[in-house]
Amino acid sequence: MINYRLDMNDQLLTVTEACKLLQIAPSTLRRADANGTIRVIRTPGGRRRVPMSEVQRYLSQRIPDQQEAA
Repeated sequence: MINYRLDMNDQLLTVTEACKLLQIAPSTLRRADANGTIRVIRTPGGRRRVPMSEVQRYLSQRIPDQQEAA
């Protein structure tokens, strides 16, 4: 897991919420976390939370890739 500074105003999303915005399956998000593509926060109970800024960063990187494929 990659440690990075979290903005205290950054909204934390559940895996389900993040997956809906990203239009990916939960297993894809977990795999992206494991390989470092998406950075997540772990709660003390071990649950994943995805910062909104990370969702926005991932989407901004994915959009140019989709345009090149078209």
